[in-house]
Amino acid sequence: MTEQPPQSPQQPGSPQPGSQSAARAGTPTGAHLSDGDHLSVLGYSDSFDRSMSLWANFALGFTYLSPLVGVYSLLAVALAAGGPPSIWWIVIVAAGQMLVALVFGEVVSQFPIAGGIYPWTRRLWGKKYAWMAAWVYICAMIVTITSVAEFGAGFVASLFDFELTRNVTLVLALVLLVLALAINFSGTKWLARIARIGLFAELIGVIGLGLFLLIFERKHPFSVFFDAMGVAGDGSYLAAFMGAAVAGLFLFYGFEACADVAEEVSDPARRIPKAMIMTILVGAVSALFSFGGYVLAAPNLEEIVAGEVADPIPSILEGSLGPVGAKLFLLIAILAFISCVLSLQAAASRLIFSFARDGMMPGHRWLSKVTEGTKVPRNALIVACTAPALICVLIWFNDGILVAVTSFAILGIYLAFQMVVLASLRQRAKGWKPAGPWSLGAWGIVVNVLALAYGIFAMILLARPGETGEFFADYVVLIGLVVVLAVGFLYLFIARPDRKSDAPEDDAIAVAEAIRAHRGA
Repeated sequence: MTEQPPQSPQQPGSPQPGSQSAARAGTPTGAHLSDGDHLSVLGYSDSFDRSMSLWANFALGFTYLSPLVGVYSLLAVALAAGGPPSIWWIVIVAAGQMLVALVFGEVVSQFPIAGGIYPWTRRLWGKKYAWMAAWVYICAMIVTITSVAEFGAGFVASLFDFELTRNVTLVLALVLLVLALAINFSGTKWLARIARIGLFAELIGVIGLGLFLLIFERKHPFSVFFDAMGVAGDGSYLAAFMGAAVAGLFLFYGFEACADVAEEVSDPARRIPKAMIMTILVGAVSALFSFGGYVLAAPNLEEIVAGEVADPIPSILEGSLGPVGAKLFLLIAILAFISCVLSLQAAASRLIFSFARDGMMPGHRWLSKVTEGTKVPRNALIVACTAPALICVLIWFNDGILVAVTSFAILGIYLAFQMVVLASLRQRAKGWKPAGPWSLGAWGIVVNVLALAYGIFAMILLARPGETGEFFADYVVLIGLVVVLAVGFLYLFIARPDRKSDAPEDDAIAVAEAIRAHRGA
């Protein structure tokens, strides 16, 4: 299989002579730029196959977000912390993340470039800022892939009645990682196909099952969602409710994966903002049906809220669906996990590719290669599979670190999100008016400010120390973030990757003007 490196960045607004973009330069006055012309204005040439539709792009983001995985993982923790009213965190966080998605929508509409967060922060702020945003996000994505593979191993073991030992967990997690890698190697079309299968599995597993439980297996009134069931004891319920924020905060990210594959989507400047919004909306509805269905169908709800049941969903499913129905659900869940790992690997590899294409990381020439036949960043995909596999091995040696790495991943991703939101607000203060075809208009600044306020609030909730009395256990999330930030800063100021790259930076206003001029040409 032969490989071709991507084209070197050009100056914005100057298509290469003889390129496909230049051949299409006669865009009608006032019309939206063609995909090739838009990419050319941003300083790049097409390297990928644009075979991903709006629905495939939505499926990629939705299977990354994965309400099935999120609700299954968090139900017991959320109910023990805040009781049934913890369901309202799904609504609160969905609203907050929608603000973030709207900001991302305007940014990606002007900068539909592979990698999402890295190229956005670079073009909105600068190389050093982008290095830190991408470093934090890459680390968070790598450990997220690890966590999903580890949790997915439990579903596979249950389906085949394997005893879930450390050895079995390691082997099954590695199988999931390698299977996803093989599918990703086959190209964008297969990625889109499997993502759509995962989408249907998710919808059946969350909305379909949730409706079944709500209609046929309901054992509690809907008023239970306003009943704290004594979780606060003699104290204020507000503290207990804030402690249950995990019910939403760990669920609503992944929509940004729609933008990570921007150069593989047809008409990305219009479609990706819509796909991200759809991911949040459908994800919120799915999570509400799923969470609500499990709560209302739980025969032992009081015991779950009291923290006496560590994993309540299997008993709820077996009691409602029977042994055969529970097995079918496990099969659907495994499809969702495979699709989730697949989407995560794809998103991480495109971020690594984008980072390497600008010469901003070690081995950038090797990592920025794109296979000629399948048009995928094969080497970046290998890293997106190998790094989580190595962490799986570390977890095999000490399974106690799984919670630690998972907790860091969420805070790291939220921090990377807010670095984009802050950079966008900075550009607006300098006079930037987004030039993409998808725009919030005069509401852009208002949404941007509200998104930043929400993001700071969310990060405070995620970083709150625990209450176990053990220093490491209580501060593990902050410790993980400090370590990642320290390593990133050290590499930045010792290796100076920003000096090795001449790709454009801090040019949002200039690019907006170039796009408008190109439209009027």
